[in-house]
Amino acid sequence: MDPDRKSVVSSFYGARKPSIDALNHDYPAHSPSPTGRRDDASSFFTPERSSMDHLNGTRGSAGYNRGSFFHAGREEPLKGDVGESKGPTDAWDVYADFNNAGPRYSTAFGSQPAYTQLPVTPVKEETIASDGKVEMVTVPALGPEWAKDEMYGATKAGKAERKKETRREFWKAFNRGERGLCGRYFTRKVLVFTLFGLCAAVAIVVAFTIPRVPAFAFSVDHPLVNATGSWATAVPTIFAPAVANFSFPAFASLQADTNSNFLPVKFTSLSASVFDLDTGVQIGSGKFGQFSLPAKAFPQIMLPLNFTYIADDMNDPTFKNWYDGCKNAGLFPDRKRPAVKFRLVLDMKIFGLPGSRQASTQISNANCPVELAMNAA
Repeated sequence: MDPDRKSVVSSFYGARKPSIDALNHDYPAHSPSPTGRRDDASSFFTPERSSMDHLNGTRGSAGYNRGSFFHAGREEPLKGDVGESKGPTDAWDVYADFNNAGPRYSTAFGSQPAYTQLPVTPVKEETIASDGKVEMVTVPALGPEWAKDEMYGATKAGKAERKKETRREFWKAFNRGERGLCGRYFTRKVLVFTLFGLCAAVAIVVAFTIPRVPAFAFSVDHPLVNATGSWATAVPTIFAPAVANFSFPAFASLQADTNSNFLPVKFTSLSASVFDLDTGVQIGSGKFGQFSLPAKAFPQIMLPLNFTYIADDMNDPTFKNWYDGCKNAGLFPDRKRPAVKFRLVLDMKIFGLPGSRQASTQISNANCPVELAMNAA
Protein backbone atom coordinates (compact mmCIF):
# COMPACT_ATOMS: atom_id res chain seq x y z
CA MET A 1 0.00 0.00 0.00
CA ASP A 2 1.21 3.49 -0.86
CA PRO A 3 2.16 5.30 2.38
CA ASP A 4 1.60 8.73 0.85
CA ARG A 5 -1.91 7.96 -0.19
CA LYS A 6 -4.55 9.62 1.96
CA SER A 7 -7.73 7.90 2.84
CA VAL A 8 -10.73 9.63 1.38
CA VAL A 9 -12.91 7.94 3.97
CA SER A 10 -13.52 9.91 7.08
CA SER A 11 -12.92 8.53 10.51
CA PHE A 12 -15.54 6.54 12.23
CA TYR A 13 -17.13 9.68 13.70
CA GLY A 14 -16.28 12.23 11.03
CA ALA A 15 -12.72 13.28 11.93
CA ARG A 16 -10.12 12.90 9.22
CA LYS A 17 -7.15 10.77 10.12
CA PRO A 18 -4.02 9.96 8.19
CA SER A 19 -3.94 6.60 6.53
CA ILE A 20 -2.05 3.94 8.40
CA ASP A 21 -0.55 0.78 7.04
CA ALA A 22 -2.28 -1.76 9.25
CA LEU A 23 0.16 -4.47 8.26
CA ASN A 24 3.43 -2.56 8.78
CA HIS A 25 2.47 -0.13 11.54
CA ASP A 26 3.72 -0.81 15.05
CA TYR A 27 0.99 -0.13 17.59
CA PRO A 28 1.91 0.74 21.15
CA ALA A 29 1.59 -2.09 23.62
CA HIS A 30 -1.53 -1.96 25.77
CA SER A 31 -0.95 -1.85 29.48
CA PRO A 32 -3.54 -3.84 31.42
CA SER A 33 -5.76 -2.14 33.91
CA PRO A 34 -4.75 -2.41 37.55
CA THR A 35 -8.05 -4.08 38.37
CA GLY A 36 -7.57 -6.70 35.65
CA ARG A 37 -10.71 -5.70 33.73
CA ARG A 38 -11.67 -2.98 31.23
CA ASP A 39 -14.09 -0.24 32.10
CA ASP A 40 -17.41 -0.86 30.44
CA ALA A 41 -17.79 2.91 29.82
CA SER A 42 -14.54 3.24 27.88
CA SER A 43 -14.39 3.67 24.14
CA PHE A 44 -14.48 0.66 21.94
CA PHE A 45 -11.29 1.68 20.09
CA THR A 46 -9.45 3.89 22.59
CA PRO A 47 -9.58 2.45 26.09
CA GLU A 48 -7.69 5.42 27.53
CA ARG A 49 -10.43 7.87 26.47
CA SER A 50 -13.52 8.37 28.57
CA SER A 51 -16.91 7.70 27.08
CA MET A 52 -18.86 10.60 25.78
CA ASP A 53 -22.34 11.46 26.83
CA HIS A 54 -24.65 11.33 23.85
CA LEU A 55 -26.92 14.03 25.26
CA ASN A 56 -24.37 16.57 26.56
CA GLY A 57 -21.28 15.85 24.52
CA THR A 58 -20.70 16.98 20.96
CA ARG A 59 -18.87 13.79 20.11
CA GLY A 60 -20.39 10.39 20.31
CA SER A 61 -18.77 7.29 21.74
CA ALA A 62 -18.94 3.78 20.44
CA GLY A 63 -18.39 2.36 23.98
CA TYR A 64 -20.92 0.67 26.23
CA ASN A 65 -22.98 3.13 28.27
CA ARG A 66 -24.90 1.43 31.05
CA GLY A 67 -27.14 4.46 31.42
CA SER A 68 -28.66 3.82 28.00
CA PHE A 69 -30.35 0.63 29.25
CA PHE A 70 -33.56 0.40 31.25
CA HIS A 71 -32.96 -0.24 34.94
CA ALA A 72 -34.72 -3.53 35.72
CA GLY A 73 -34.59 -3.13 39.49
CA ARG A 74 -32.43 -4.96 41.98
CA GLU A 75 -29.20 -6.26 40.56
CA GLU A 76 -28.61 -9.94 41.31
CA PRO A 77 -25.34 -10.68 43.09
CA LEU A 78 -22.70 -12.79 41.51
CA LYS A 79 -22.74 -16.53 42.12
CA GLY A 80 -21.16 -17.34 45.45
CA ASP A 81 -21.37 -13.75 46.76
CA VAL A 82 -20.54 -13.80 50.45
CA GLY A 83 -22.94 -10.96 51.05
CA GLU A 84 -25.98 -13.00 49.98
CA SER A 85 -28.10 -14.30 52.86
CA LYS A 86 -28.03 -18.09 53.22
CA GLY A 87 -30.63 -18.42 55.95
CA PRO A 88 -33.69 -20.69 55.50
CA THR A 89 -36.67 -19.12 53.81
CA ASP A 90 -40.33 -19.74 54.48
CA ALA A 91 -41.50 -23.01 52.92
CA TRP A 92 -44.37 -22.95 50.50
CA ASP A 93 -47.32 -24.78 52.00
CA VAL A 94 -48.87 -26.84 49.20
CA TYR A 95 -51.81 -27.81 51.41
CA ALA A 96 -52.76 -24.19 52.20
CA ASP A 97 -55.86 -24.23 49.97
CA PHE A 98 -56.78 -27.90 50.48
CA ASN A 99 -56.80 -28.50 54.24
CA ASN A 100 -59.70 -26.14 54.99
CA ALA A 101 -57.37 -23.93 57.00
CA GLY A 102 -55.89 -21.65 54.34
CA PRO A 103 -57.01 -18.12 53.49
CA ARG A 104 -59.26 -19.37 50.71
CA TYR A 105 -61.32 -21.55 53.05
CA SER A 106 -61.08 -19.40 56.14
CA THR A 107 -64.79 -19.73 56.99
CA ALA A 108 -65.49 -23.19 55.56
CA PHE A 109 -67.39 -25.65 57.77
CA GLY A 110 -67.85 -22.97 60.43
CA SER A 111 -64.16 -22.87 61.45
CA GLN A 112 -62.29 -19.73 62.43
CA PRO A 113 -59.93 -18.14 59.89
CA ALA A 114 -56.59 -19.76 60.39
CA TYR A 115 -53.63 -20.79 58.35
CA THR A 116 -51.79 -24.01 59.05
CA GLN A 117 -48.12 -23.58 58.34
CA LEU A 118 -46.20 -26.76 57.65
CA PRO A 119 -42.89 -27.22 59.44
CA VAL A 120 -39.87 -26.12 57.50
CA THR A 121 -37.90 -29.04 56.13
CA PRO A 122 -34.23 -28.58 56.97
CA VAL A 123 -31.99 -28.44 53.94
CA LYS A 124 -29.24 -30.98 54.04
CA GLU A 125 -25.98 -29.40 52.99
CA GLU A 126 -23.48 -31.58 51.29
CA THR A 127 -20.01 -31.08 52.61
CA ILE A 128 -16.70 -32.12 51.23
CA ALA A 129 -13.90 -33.50 53.33
CA SER A 130 -11.47 -30.93 54.66
CA ASP A 131 -8.53 -32.56 52.95
CA GLY A 132 -10.36 -32.35 49.60
CA LYS A 133 -9.27 -35.83 48.54
CA VAL A 134 -11.50 -37.93 46.31
CA GLU A 135 -11.19 -41.71 46.33
CA MET A 136 -10.79 -43.20 42.89
CA VAL A 137 -12.00 -46.74 42.16
CA THR A 138 -10.51 -48.77 39.36
CA VAL A 139 -13.00 -51.05 37.57
CA PRO A 140 -11.55 -53.89 35.49
CA ALA A 141 -12.25 -53.34 31.85
CA LEU A 142 -12.89 -57.03 31.16
CA GLY A 143 -15.39 -57.66 33.97
CA PRO A 144 -14.93 -59.07 37.51
CA GLU A 145 -11.81 -61.10 38.06
CA TRP A 146 -13.28 -64.26 39.70
CA ALA A 147 -11.06 -67.10 40.74
CA LYS A 148 -11.83 -70.71 39.88
CA ASP A 149 -12.79 -71.60 43.46
CA GLU A 150 -15.18 -68.63 43.59
CA MET A 151 -16.88 -69.75 40.39
CA TYR A 152 -17.15 -73.30 41.81
CA GLY A 153 -18.65 -71.93 45.01
CA ALA A 154 -21.46 -70.31 43.02
CA THR A 155 -22.56 -73.69 41.60
CA LYS A 156 -25.05 -76.07 43.23
CA ALA A 157 -22.34 -78.57 44.12
CA GLY A 158 -20.26 -75.84 45.73
CA LYS A 159 -23.19 -74.64 47.86
CA ALA A 160 -23.94 -78.22 48.97
CA GLU A 161 -20.30 -78.71 49.90
CA ARG A 162 -20.30 -75.52 51.98
CA LYS A 163 -23.46 -76.61 53.80
CA LYS A 164 -21.92 -80.01 54.51
CA GLU A 165 -18.76 -78.39 55.82
CA THR A 166 -20.84 -76.05 58.00
CA ARG A 167 -22.74 -79.00 59.51
CA ARG A 168 -19.47 -80.86 60.12
CA GLU A 169 -17.97 -77.88 61.91
CA PHE A 170 -21.17 -77.42 63.93
CA TRP A 171 -21.22 -81.01 65.23
CA LYS A 172 -17.48 -80.92 65.89
CA ALA A 173 -17.90 -77.79 68.02
CA PHE A 174 -20.99 -79.30 69.71
CA ASN A 175 -19.16 -82.51 70.63
CA ARG A 176 -16.34 -80.45 72.11
CA GLY A 177 -18.80 -78.44 74.18
CA GLU A 178 -17.82 -75.18 72.47
CA ARG A 179 -21.36 -74.33 71.37
CA GLY A 180 -24.93 -75.48 71.91
CA LEU A 181 -27.91 -76.32 69.78
CA CYS A 182 -29.22 -72.76 70.23
CA GLY A 183 -26.08 -70.68 69.99
CA ARG A 184 -24.31 -70.76 73.34
CA TYR A 185 -27.34 -72.33 75.02
CA PHE A 186 -28.27 -76.02 75.27
CA THR A 187 -24.77 -77.46 75.09
CA ARG A 188 -23.99 -81.18 75.14
CA LYS A 189 -23.86 -81.37 78.93
CA VAL A 190 -27.18 -79.57 79.27
CA LEU A 191 -28.68 -81.83 76.59
CA VAL A 192 -27.59 -84.99 78.43
CA PHE A 193 -29.07 -83.86 81.74
CA THR A 194 -32.24 -82.67 80.03
CA LEU A 195 -32.75 -85.98 78.23
CA PHE A 196 -32.07 -87.89 81.43
CA GLY A 197 -34.63 -85.84 83.33
CA LEU A 198 -37.13 -86.18 80.49
CA CYS A 199 -36.71 -89.97 80.38
CA ALA A 200 -37.12 -90.18 84.15
CA ALA A 201 -40.27 -88.07 84.03
CA VAL A 202 -41.73 -90.17 81.20
CA ALA A 203 -40.92 -93.37 83.07
CA ILE A 204 -42.66 -92.10 86.21
CA VAL A 205 -45.72 -90.96 84.27
CA VAL A 206 -45.94 -94.26 82.38
CA ALA A 207 -45.50 -96.25 85.59
CA PHE A 208 -48.49 -94.53 87.16
CA THR A 209 -50.77 -94.15 84.16
CA ILE A 210 -50.27 -97.17 81.90
CA PRO A 211 -52.93 -99.82 82.62
CA ARG A 212 -52.02 -103.38 83.57
CA VAL A 213 -53.95 -106.49 82.59
CA PRO A 214 -55.79 -107.65 85.71
CA ALA A 215 -55.73 -111.27 86.84
CA PHE A 216 -58.99 -113.28 86.94
CA ALA A 217 -60.03 -116.21 89.13
CA PHE A 218 -63.26 -118.15 89.71
CA SER A 219 -65.22 -117.88 92.89
CA VAL A 220 -64.38 -120.83 95.12
CA ASP A 221 -67.91 -121.52 96.34
CA HIS A 222 -69.96 -121.00 93.17
CA PRO A 223 -67.93 -120.76 89.94
CA LEU A 224 -71.11 -121.04 87.83
CA VAL A 225 -74.31 -119.29 88.88
CA ASN A 226 -77.79 -119.91 87.51
CA ALA A 227 -78.90 -117.16 85.12
CA THR A 228 -81.40 -114.58 86.35
CA GLY A 229 -83.22 -111.64 84.88
CA SER A 230 -83.37 -111.15 81.14
CA TRP A 231 -80.42 -113.44 80.53
CA ALA A 232 -82.39 -116.40 81.94
CA THR A 233 -84.84 -116.23 79.03
CA ALA A 234 -82.35 -115.13 76.38
CA VAL A 235 -81.08 -118.72 75.90
CA PRO A 236 -83.44 -121.75 76.09
CA THR A 237 -82.58 -124.55 78.52
CA ILE A 238 -82.57 -127.82 76.53
CA PHE A 239 -81.07 -131.27 77.22
CA ALA A 240 -81.99 -133.78 74.48
CA PRO A 241 -80.21 -137.14 74.77
CA ALA A 242 -81.96 -138.41 71.64
CA VAL A 243 -80.27 -135.83 69.45
CA ALA A 244 -77.24 -135.40 71.76
CA ASN A 245 -77.34 -131.65 72.28
CA PHE A 246 -77.81 -129.25 75.15
CA SER A 247 -78.03 -125.49 75.75
CA PHE A 248 -78.56 -123.36 78.87
CA PRO A 249 -77.64 -119.87 80.16
CA ALA A 250 -75.41 -119.21 83.17
CA PHE A 251 -73.16 -116.64 84.84
CA ALA A 252 -69.47 -117.15 85.47
CA SER A 253 -68.63 -115.71 88.87
CA LEU A 254 -65.19 -114.14 88.44
CA GLN A 255 -62.98 -112.08 90.70
CA ALA A 256 -60.50 -109.58 89.16
CA ASP A 257 -57.27 -108.41 90.78
CA THR A 258 -56.42 -104.74 89.93
CA ASN A 259 -53.87 -104.07 92.69
CA SER A 260 -51.14 -103.43 90.09
CA ASN A 261 -53.06 -100.46 88.63
CA PHE A 262 -52.96 -96.90 89.96
CA LEU A 263 -55.86 -95.73 87.81
CA PRO A 264 -59.21 -97.39 87.03
CA VAL A 265 -59.05 -99.97 84.23
CA LYS A 266 -61.44 -99.30 81.35
CA PHE A 267 -62.44 -102.28 79.19
CA THR A 268 -63.74 -101.55 75.70
CA SER A 269 -64.77 -105.19 75.14
CA LEU A 270 -64.56 -108.55 76.90
CA SER A 271 -65.36 -111.90 75.28
CA ALA A 272 -65.14 -115.41 76.76
CA SER A 273 -64.81 -118.93 75.37
CA VAL A 274 -65.57 -122.09 77.41
CA PHE A 275 -63.77 -125.38 76.68
CA ASP A 276 -64.31 -128.81 78.21
CA LEU A 277 -61.29 -129.60 80.35
CA ASP A 278 -61.19 -133.32 79.42
CA THR A 279 -61.82 -133.18 75.66
CA GLY A 280 -60.80 -129.58 74.85
CA VAL A 281 -63.97 -129.00 72.80
CA GLN A 282 -65.62 -125.57 72.97
CA ILE A 283 -68.99 -125.79 74.66
CA GLY A 284 -69.91 -122.16 75.32
CA SER A 285 -69.19 -118.47 74.76
CA GLY A 286 -69.97 -115.09 76.25
CA LYS A 287 -69.54 -111.37 75.63
CA PHE A 288 -69.47 -108.32 77.85
CA GLY A 289 -69.70 -104.65 76.77
CA GLN A 290 -67.77 -101.62 77.99
CA PHE A 291 -67.16 -101.41 81.72
CA SER A 292 -64.57 -100.17 84.20
CA LEU A 293 -62.91 -101.75 87.20
CA PRO A 294 -61.59 -99.76 90.17
CA ALA A 295 -57.86 -99.73 90.92
CA LYS A 296 -56.29 -101.42 93.96
CA ALA A 297 -59.29 -103.71 94.54
CA PHE A 298 -60.79 -107.21 93.99
CA PRO A 299 -64.03 -106.47 92.12
CA GLN A 300 -66.58 -109.21 91.31
CA ILE A 301 -67.72 -109.81 87.72
CA MET A 302 -70.78 -111.80 86.65
CA LEU A 303 -69.96 -112.79 83.07
CA PRO A 304 -72.96 -114.10 81.06
CA LEU A 305 -72.23 -117.41 79.28
CA ASN A 306 -74.19 -119.32 76.65
CA PHE A 307 -73.54 -123.07 76.92
CA THR A 308 -74.47 -124.74 73.62
CA TYR A 309 -73.18 -128.04 72.24
CA ILE A 310 -74.35 -130.43 69.50
CA ALA A 311 -72.87 -133.96 69.34
CA ASP A 312 -73.20 -136.81 66.87
CA ASP A 313 -74.69 -139.27 69.38
CA MET A 314 -75.30 -139.59 73.08
CA ASN A 315 -72.07 -141.53 73.57
CA ASP A 316 -70.02 -138.40 72.81
CA PRO A 317 -67.69 -137.88 75.83
CA THR A 318 -68.25 -134.14 75.96
CA PHE A 319 -72.04 -134.51 75.90
CA LYS A 320 -71.90 -137.34 78.46
CA ASN A 321 -69.78 -135.28 80.91
CA TRP A 322 -72.19 -132.34 80.94
CA TYR A 323 -75.36 -134.42 80.77
CA ASP A 324 -74.33 -136.48 83.82
CA GLY A 325 -73.20 -133.37 85.69
CA CYS A 326 -76.58 -131.66 85.21
CA LYS A 327 -78.82 -134.62 86.17
CA ASN A 328 -81.07 -134.48 89.18
CA ALA A 329 -79.27 -135.12 92.48
CA GLY A 330 -81.97 -137.63 93.51
CA LEU A 331 -80.69 -140.06 90.92
CA PHE A 332 -77.46 -140.54 92.88
CA PRO A 333 -77.26 -142.47 96.17
CA ASP A 334 -75.24 -139.81 97.98
CA ARG A 335 -77.16 -137.00 96.25
CA LYS A 336 -73.89 -135.68 94.83
CA ARG A 337 -73.73 -135.03 91.13
CA PRO A 338 -70.49 -135.38 89.19
CA ALA A 339 -68.57 -132.08 88.93
CA VAL A 340 -68.18 -130.34 85.60
CA LYS A 341 -64.70 -129.33 84.51
CA PHE A 342 -63.96 -126.55 82.03
CA ARG A 343 -61.45 -123.86 81.05
CA LEU A 344 -62.41 -120.21 80.52
CA VAL A 345 -60.40 -118.07 78.05
CA LEU A 346 -60.93 -114.29 78.16
CA ASP A 347 -60.10 -111.95 75.26
CA MET A 348 -60.12 -108.32 76.39
CA LYS A 349 -59.36 -104.91 74.94
CA ILE A 350 -58.22 -102.33 77.48
CA PHE A 351 -58.17 -98.60 76.84
CA GLY A 352 -54.55 -97.42 76.75
CA LEU A 353 -53.05 -100.73 75.60
CA PRO A 354 -52.52 -101.56 71.93
CA GLY A 355 -54.12 -104.70 70.56
CA SER A 356 -55.96 -107.23 72.69
CA ARG A 357 -54.93 -109.14 75.79
CA GLN A 358 -55.80 -112.70 76.79
CA ALA A 359 -56.24 -114.37 80.15
CA SER A 360 -57.45 -117.84 81.08
CA THR A 361 -58.50 -119.76 84.16
CA GLN A 362 -59.86 -123.25 84.78
CA ILE A 363 -61.83 -125.15 87.39
CA SER A 364 -62.35 -128.87 87.97
CA ASN A 365 -64.98 -129.02 90.73
CA ALA A 366 -67.81 -126.79 89.59
CA ASN A 367 -71.47 -127.66 90.03
CA CYS A 368 -73.76 -127.50 87.02
CA PRO A 369 -76.07 -124.47 87.38
CA VAL A 370 -78.94 -126.46 85.83
CA GLU A 371 -80.63 -129.45 87.53
CA LEU A 372 -82.77 -131.64 85.30
CA ALA A 373 -86.00 -133.28 86.35
CA MET A 374 -86.14 -136.81 87.75
CA ASN A 375 -87.91 -138.15 84.69
CA ALA A 376 -85.64 -136.41 82.16
CA ALA A 377 -84.60 -139.08 79.71
